[in-house]
Amino acid sequence: MSVMFENYPDIVSVEQLMEMLQIGQVLAYKLVKSGEIKARKVGREYKIPKVNVIEYLNRENAA
Repeated sequence: MSVMFENYPDIVSVEQLMEMLQIGQVLAYKLVKSGEIKARKVGREYKIPKVNVIEYLNRENAA
C-alpha cells in the first residue's frame, strides 16, 4: 500500500496544500475557510493536518 504525501510533514501550510492538490491560492483558501478541509488558524497562518487533506480527497473520490 502506498502512503499519500509521505514527503510532507504532518502539519502543512496553505502553500504546501496548493502543491499537494495542484490548485491555486484562491481555491486553497476557499477549501480551508469553508471547512471542506479542516484547519486551525494559528496567528496569521492556517495549520492543516495532513490527514485532513487525505480525508478530503477520499470524500471527493467516494462521491
